[in-house]
Amino acid sequence: MKTHFSIQQISFGTLARLCGGELYQGALGEVAVKYICTDSREADGQTAFVALRGARVDGHDYISAALRQGCRCVICEHRTEELERSDATAIVVNDSELALSKLASAYRKYLSCHPIGVTGSVGKTTTKDLIASVLSARHKTYCTPGNHNSQIGMPLSMLETPLDSTWSVMEMGMSNFGEVERLSIAVEPEIAVITNIGSSHMEALGSRENICRAKLEILCGLQNGGLLLLNGDEPLLRGIQGKNYRTIYVSLERKDADFYATNIRVCPNGTYFDAVWQGHEEKDLFLRVVGRHNVYAALFAIAIGCRAGLSMEEIRAGLAAYAPRGMRQNIYSVGPYTLIEDCYNASPESVKAAVDVLESLCRGTQQRSVAVLGDMLDLGPNSPAMHRGVGSHLAQRGIDLLFTLGQGGGQIAVGARQGGMAEDRIHHTPEIESYSQTVEALLSRVREGDVILFKASRGVGAERMVAQFKEAFSVES
Repeated sequence: MKTHFSIQQISFGTLARLCGGELYQGALGEVAVKYICTDSREADGQTAFVALRGARVDGHDYISAALRQGCRCVICEHRTEELERSDATAIVVNDSELALSKLASAYRKYLSCHPIGVTGSVGKTTTKDLIASVLSARHKTYCTPGNHNSQIGMPLSMLETPLDSTWSVMEMGMSNFGEVERLSIAVEPEIAVITNIGSSHMEALGSRENICRAKLEILCGLQNGGLLLLNGDEPLLRGIQGKNYRTIYVSLERKDADFYATNIRVCPNGTYFDAVWQGHEEKDLFLRVVGRHNVYAALFAIAIGCRAGLSMEEIRAGLAAYAPRGMRQNIYSVGPYTLIEDCYNASPESVKAAVDVLESLCRGTQQRSVAVLGDMLDLGPNSPAMHRGVGSHLAQRGIDLLFTLGQGGGQIAVGARQGGMAEDRIHHTPEIESYSQTVEALLSRVREGDVILFKASRGVGAERMVAQFKEAFSVES
């Protein structure tokens, strides 16, 4: 990942000071850089290279490659032999990943925008993008690109925040305790959002209660007098209040929430709903995404739009302007079929929501609903039961055909059978790498008008099945 500093360029000395490192000045002297990267292939004379230690790859092994690319400044935990022999400058830190957070936190002082932090188990990116879309109706707004919400991606995103931004919206992901805390301290959000508490990272954290604790670390950086927005339909998040911040709840179920939605209508072209808050009601708001669950993100965006002083016309326009990006709920036609490509990631909550979207698109039509599902990863010892729960939900929704792959996918198939789905409507491929078998079985069973959902955890690579399905159809055509 290569990032452009929004202040145009930064000297080696300033860079060392901001990230808390010790400067070992090379023969080139005090030179400035415009970019920073974590991939040696992107390093050059204007780019500082950060050598990160990962579980499988150590960036220090690639310092020599960065130097060959012309890199003149390296942030690292120790100087390698090649680095000491070169004319390049070294900035030595105790922990390269932590140095990125320190750099982002210090860089925050150059920015005058109002920062917003978004975390949660499901829907972070949609919520972040919807908030940014609404605020952009009046203000210059920057948000983390794509899903750059990690300990590496989010700090680097902060460094490219335009100096004239009025608002910034930072997405904060996590896999364990302490990670949201670090990101929140770097951002110092004026407004913090927790979308929900799900089952992702159950393997590392052990329980939903622990996941909730990890998400609440966003409070560590929340400014005094700040705003905390929570999902009022999540029992673990109810009743959270603090002396130094104000809490606002959004809900699809509770009319005592600060912002709640009614009259939700899911249509093939999007989702309509009415919103109620503080004695005000706004009817027929529209999102260009399908699914009841997306209304939560819209309510967060409405609440923040109101806080920012936007008119209802601006908020309405911002909601309608939003469109999903990447591999998140892309709905499009391939010949006589409708595909729902939702391959970015998967958890029990997000898969059930995607199945609901599938069912809603087919409800009241002659179209058949087809689900192609793979493993949901990082769920811990309760993973089999969680997969079976997805299968049971799918059967309850009356999905017509189910294709599964992988060990977890097999448990989804078991849950579907237990939920009453007929055996001849289920096809399972045990090996994830044998996804071609799943696609072949799918091609042999689909018929004109079918709506097909593809969803699995990112590690499964469900987009490969989508590509093979489209390729096979194009060949047949």
